[in-house]
Order: sequence, then structure tokens, then C-alpha cells
Amino acid sequence: MVKNNNGRMVNGQSSMNAYIKSVCDIMRRDRTKGALEYIPELTWMMFLRILDEKEQEEELKFQAVGKSFTPSLKEPYRWRDWGNTYGKKRVELQNSKMGDFLNFVNNELIPYLKSFKDKPSANIKQKLISQIFRNNNQTKLASETNLLDVLDKIDHLTSENIDETHQFPLSQIYEGLLLKMGEKNNDGGQFFTPREVIRAMIRAVKPEIIKDGAPVTIYDPCCGTGGFLAETYAYFTSPEMSGRELNATEIEHLKHDAFWGLDNSDTAFPIALANLVLHGIDYPHIGLKNTLSGRDTYMELFEGAQSKFDYIFTNPPFGGKEGEDAKTNFVFKTGNTQILFIQHIIDHLEEGGTCSMVIDEGVLFRTNELAFVQTKKKLLEECNLWCIISLPQNAFLNAGAGVKTNLLFFTKGKPTQKVWYYDMSDIKILKKNPLTLNKFDDFLFRCHSSKEEDKISEKSWFIDIETIKSKNYDIKAVNPNVKEKVIPRPEELIKIIEDSQIKINEGLKKLKEIT
Repeated sequence: MVKNNNGRMVNGQSSMNAYIKSVCDIMRRDRTKGALEYIPELTWMMFLRILDEKEQEEELKFQAVGKSFTPSLKEPYRWRDWGNTYGKKRVELQNSKMGDFLNFVNNELIPYLKSFKDKPSANIKQKLISQIFRNNNQTKLASETNLLDVLDKIDHLTSENIDETHQFPLSQIYEGLLLKMGEKNNDGGQFFTPREVIRAMIRAVKPEIIKDGAPVTIYDPCCGTGGFLAETYAYFTSPEMSGRELNATEIEHLKHDAFWGLDNSDTAFPIALANLVLHGIDYPHIGLKNTLSGRDTYMELFEGAQSKFDYIFTNPPFGGKEGEDAKTNFVFKTGNTQILFIQHIIDHLEEGGTCSMVIDEGVLFRTNELAFVQTKKKLLEECNLWCIISLPQNAFLNAGAGVKTNLLFFTKGKPTQKVWYYDMSDIKILKKNPLTLNKFDDFLFRCHSSKEEDKISEKSWFIDIETIKSKNYDIKAVNPNVKEKVIPRPEELIKIIEDSQIKINEGLKKLKEIT
């Protein structure tokens, strides 16, 4: 439970969201009117507050063994100096004339944080800080009073006020913010994949941190705000999910060497960095780059990446179109973003590596463009496409996207002999009835069962590769157990309407006779 400014306890998702909403309300009364403006602003503030808290904990540990500790930021640029309600620099500036604190933030603090970008001696944390501030030349808040009010609220969200029996990780605060960002954007999928969908995808794959005696790597070629990488880290570090405790070496690998991603959104990039650090990944290897065309903006954190990865979890943008510069990088040429990403993923999976991805249903059944057919043929010949889930309509409703989507699961190395399908399309999804993890329970049971008979149900079935070939690689999920609705012919509809009209007229006649 977290204490708010008034001493009351914030003890759950809804009350935490309400508390964060109150912070956003302060920003909205200034000039940050939309989620796309106030979420990046909140991002850097929350990041600096949590960074300082973590470093104070580290400093105590160092002191306990007689070692010196050097913080990432020097005085007076640490949160405790200027962001904390009683910080030395904060008190000094508030006791001077109005506007001095705002000037300090805009003209001293932010330039200092951005300056690490050009310092060869900057360490990894400092490089991360400079990139989180890449789009910030000053705070978006024009009012010093509003800025101080926001800082006070963020400052009170400290882990020392969290009851261990109701531990509420600060990273979860961020989920509601990112969801809002998706809702406000015309293409919500660009920024936010529903976390319950991601968790089901990861649990279906059951990734292992060690494969063939070596630690694994996880990659998302269009990582957005980092949701897939953050949730994979959460899976590995939760014994309840992964099935075992990690040793110190494995934890070190996860924090510094395991997670890699690319995205071409200058808005999402700094948010992804902050999001992953908030979740516990100290060194997220994220690059600012168009994965398909190869045009890059900032790749220093992505340096040293392998050409192939053990696990890929991703959601390529819906409806995207690429130009000629991207097409030239692929064997099967098309402007369709998702088809190009499928080719990219296959080529960047290790032998024996597994991918789980979200895909627009249109990609599965479309056979009228050669690149679609060729890409799906490549997928089935080079990988074992072991599962396709047909998600409910509006599965992404709360993320601002109503596209009919599917999930693909495939492992590189052996060709596909048959595909197991699971149909969730009959589930009704509304704003107040979202797609929650428990709705995947039956799927996960059947997915992990070693018994063939468990794979067959009214919702699940197999299709062999020869049938798929005969359909020219149309791999859309069509449930054979659901009777197809018979749509009457036009002349039949006319007859039904005429008969109904006769009955209505007869009823009206009898009614008139009574009256």
C-alpha cells in the first residue's frame, strides 16, 4: 500500500490508477492536454525518482561493505536534491523568487541530463538517461506551481510506503499510463499490446533462460514501449511462472545482456527505455531504427547485438506500408509491413528458436499477392508453425485498435507437418469486459498437454500441411465444429418479408375489427 499526499493509503490497481490520474489532471490544467504529451513528461519524472531511490539503496549496500559509491547524477541534479519536497536545492529555489525553480529545471537540470550523450566517459546509466531526455529541451509544464504539485505527488510514491503483503510494483503504475497512450492514438497497437495477451503468449511458449548450456537472448523488432520485453523479464523472474528460482549469474544476464529491441518511433523509444528500467532491466539494448528499411537514428545501446535470437515476441504494426528502400532488403517484395516482418523474424531466429507474434487476420487468408503466398510458404517450410489462435474481435479494443487479430507460434528448424488451431473468436470483448488472462486457461491447458486427445475440442483442431498447400497457403482459422450460417438468397429474403407483411396486415385487420 502506498501513501498518497493526504496520508490515505493507495492499495490496489484502481486506487493507484486514480492517484496517477490526479497527477495527469494537474498536467492537463497546464498545457499538456493529451496523453501523448503528458505521458512522456511523467516518464522522465518517474524515472529520475525511481533511479535515485535505487541508487540510494545501492549506496547503503556499498557502505555496508566499506566501498565507495558514485551515483549516476551529481548534486544538485539527483531527485533527492530538487524533486523531493524537502530537498536542499528545492527549498533553496522555492525560498527565492517565483520562477527560479522552473528556470532551474529548464536551463540547468535538463541540459545536464542531455549532456551525457556527448560525453565519451558516460557510463551505461548515463547514456540511458541522455536518451530518455532526447526529446526534452524543457518541461512541458509552463506553470511553476503545477510543476511543483506534480513533483510532490510523484515524490510520495515511494517504495518505503509499500506494504510488503500488498506489494505494488511501481512498474505497474506505468501500465495504466501506456494503455491511455494507446487509447488516445489512432493506431494504439503502435504503442500498446494488451498485457494479458502478451502474458498468454509468453506462457504458451514457456521460454527457458538457459538453452543448450548457454543463456538466451530475447528480441522484439518493433518493440514500441517495451511491453513484450518487460513481460518476458517478469516471467523469468517470477518462480510462480517460470517454475524455478534464478541464480545470481542468471539474474545478472537478464538485467544486462538478455533483452534487445528496435523501434522507429522517436516518441516510443525513450518511453521504452524508462519502462524497461522501471521493470528491473538495467541495460535494455534498444535501438532507434526502422527495422525493415535499415535507416537508423541512434544505435549505441544496440551495439553488439547478435544476428539471431533465441526468442522473439512481437506485434508488428497493423496496416503499415513500407517504401522501396525496405522492399530491397527482402526476397519477397511487398509494401505490407507485417509480411516483411515475418520474413525478418524467420531470418533472425536461431535454429531451434521460437517466435510468438500478433498478426492481422488478413495476412493469414490473403492469397492474391505473390509475396503473401511466398512468405507463408517460407514460414511453413523453414519453421514448425505449431499453433494459431484466432483472437476475439476487439481483443485490442482497450488499446485503441479494433482489428481482427491472431497469434502465431512457430519454432525454426523443422518444416510444418500440421498446424494446431485454437478458436477464441466466440468470446465477446467490450470496454468493461476486456480479454483477461483467465480466458486463455483452456488454451494453455491444451497447449501444454502431451496427450493428442487433449488438443481436440469444439474450439481446437488440426490442419495438415497438404490441406494448407491445396488452399494456396490460406492459413486462416476456420473452426470445422461451428456450423456455417446459411445466408438466404435474395429471392428467399423477399418471400420471407412478403409472408411477414401478410401476417402483419391480418393482425391489423383483426385489431381494427375489435375496436
